[in-house]
Amino acid sequence: MVEDDPSLSAAISYSLRRAGYDVSVAGDGPRALQAARAESPDLVVLDLMLPGMSGLDLCRVLRQEADTVPILMLTARDTEVDRVVGLEIGADDYVTKPFSMREFMARVGAMLRRQDMAVSAAGAGAASIPIGDLRLDLDARVLTREGVEVRLRPKEFDLLAFLAKNRGRAFSRDQLLQQVWGYDFSGDDRTVDVHVRWLRQKIEREPADPRLIVTVRGVGYRFDPA
Repeated sequence: MVEDDPSLSAAISYSLRRAGYDVSVAGDGPRALQAARAESPDLVVLDLMLPGMSGLDLCRVLRQEADTVPILMLTARDTEVDRVVGLEIGADDYVTKPFSMREFMARVGAMLRRQDMAVSAAGAGAASIPIGDLRLDLDARVLTREGVEVRLRPKEFDLLAFLAKNRGRAFSRDQLLQQVWGYDFSGDDRTVDVHVRWLRQKIEREPADPRLIVTVRGVGYRFDPA
């Protein structure tokens, strides 16, 4: 957990440890990066405004070095631009200060449950899904195109897997948030739009003219591999 406000850091750490999590705390960007490299965390809780190295810069580095670690960003800013920037650079979710500890713990729990479910699915021998020249391996959580891996972030994989399993069916942004993110996300549904844009850039032959993840006007998105 990376937070430079001592009182908030203490409160969050207490709640996490009380819930049974092991918590490593850093008060600035450089120390957080050092800790992340040393400990390989299951989840990073990252404040946006930090001394030494901004949360945005730290997020970029973490994404380059540990592409699959879930990142929950904390921010005191409440503008759409700041929220979208955080998602654009690789955060999986965000909480805007001030927030209730109950909401925060629900977000943490949901993100870690998604990771556990992925491991359980692999152990159960889930099938691969062919998508034209793509293959989605649910066991290994790997997407390949003609045998070459297409690197996906955790939520990108979860979103693609859900859509691929329900091909031909249109889902609203709210439905996707509930099904993929695992809780009722009452904030900004741009979260889905950002992740869809990321996926299109990675899997579509022509991202500006998507043929796999189709926009359904007035509804949301549909996975429709012809």
